[in-house]
Amino acid sequence: MTTPHFSPLFFLILAPPPPVPAPPSAGRAQRRLPPSSRLAPGPGHLPSPLFLPLFSFPSFPSLLLPPASPWPGAVTAMAPAADREGYWGPPTSTLEWCEENYAVSYYIAEFWNTVSNLIFILPPIYGAIQTYKDGLEKRYLAAYLCLTAVGLGSWCFHMTLKYEMQLLDELPMIYSCCVFVYCLYECFKYKNTVNYPLLFLLITYSFVVSIVYLNLKEPVFHQIMYGTLVSIIVLRSVYIVLWVYPWLRGLGYTSLTVFLMGFFLWNVDNIFCDKLRALREKMPPVVGAVTQFHAWWHILTGLGSYLHILLSLYTRTLFLKHRPKVKFVFGIWPVLLVEPPKKL
Repeated sequence: MTTPHFSPLFFLILAPPPPVPAPPSAGRAQRRLPPSSRLAPGPGHLPSPLFLPLFSFPSFPSLLLPPASPWPGAVTAMAPAADREGYWGPPTSTLEWCEENYAVSYYIAEFWNTVSNLIFILPPIYGAIQTYKDGLEKRYLAAYLCLTAVGLGSWCFHMTLKYEMQLLDELPMIYSCCVFVYCLYECFKYKNTVNYPLLFLLITYSFVVSIVYLNLKEPVFHQIMYGTLVSIIVLRSVYIVLWVYPWLRGLGYTSLTVFLMGFFLWNVDNIFCDKLRALREKMPPVVGAVTQFHAWWHILTGLGSYLHILLSLYTRTLFLKHRPKVKFVFGIWPVLLVEPPKKL
């Protein structure tokens, strides 16, 4: 398959030998791999560092030129919908998702599932900076940074499909939800107070889930434990917007709806993976990328989680008699600005 000319951005990376196409594999949705079936990367030599393009973006004039053959390391445009071999070797994770492995970049196992994590990384960093500038409580700074940690871990996992990176994705999901629970249940307490019993309970929960999951290696266990925390967060949020601050219903319901839309697409991606893969083979590359529903799960749950932190922070600052207001960065992304209470 040929690809259009690209205007590359160059990054210093280790350049391995050119990839060898692997035979097409059967479609799979959230395929669970037992530990005994994990494959170790094959032997290889230490490559020499070179400047090679990692990400490339088509320039408009290049789209009018005849197609050129791809060079090693180029990001191709969603080549045939089948798994390939790539830079990180065979997967060792206990889960694989519906996106075709190394179909877009030799250096990224699941390209769209990887780059979609930017919504977990960049907006929360901005929110953390604004929280620090406003002098708000450190637990909200921790909430934003935990969301960023989830995005970084998920990026590493989907880029490599390695078991260690999978843990870097899944365990921070538990830890960040524990931080969200603490923030939400401490919204109506006096400033600079610490709820030690709740703190101990959440730390214990995180520790027990981590130990059991590391030994059990069963993704369903992680999903149940994560879902339990999300359910607790949802119930508390509904209580706040129904009976405490009804004017925050729009923000609360938007956060919940967006998150549930992501969860719905996550299930569609798992259940109808074979059909989605067959459909992508018949679609233009850009259109086919829209059917990467696990990437949409990232985008929608990232947005929903960010809006939840905004709801929790808004609730807390109202209780402390601050004057919060929402500002839209670049006209699209909400950020909470907090002014101190008026002096009498």
